[in-house]
Amino acid sequence: MRVMVLVKATQESEKGFVPSPESDAMMAAMGEFNDQLTDAGILVLADGLKPSSAGKRIAFDGPGRTVIGGPFPHANELVAGFWIWEVKDMDEAVAWARRCPNPMPGPSELEIRPFYEPEDWA
Repeated sequence: MRVMVLVKATQESEKGFVPSPESDAMMAAMGEFNDQLTDAGILVLADGLKPSSAGKRIAFDGPGRTVIGGPFPHANELVAGFWIWEVKDMDEAVAWARRCPNPMPGPSELEIRPFYEPEDWA
């Protein structure tokens, strides 16, 4: 089963990446965790996202389209990064997520969402 693990944004992450000894240590710990995921055959893809100030939203209303520039409100509802994992089930995904170093300097959250698979449409 494939899952997307979303790293939820925070007020801090929305300020953008600022190199520091703390961020260097956090990135090193995350690199080690990604190596463990790779060695276990779990990791498909991973990356971080720039703050929402660098993004755009496209709002749809019937045939109309409106482009909305960031930054977007409610940082805790935004995504700062992601992984795509191949796991046997949700329990395995949760077990790996529990091993993850904290991806933010303060309180943070991961969200695990399964992909639709072909058998879901059968």
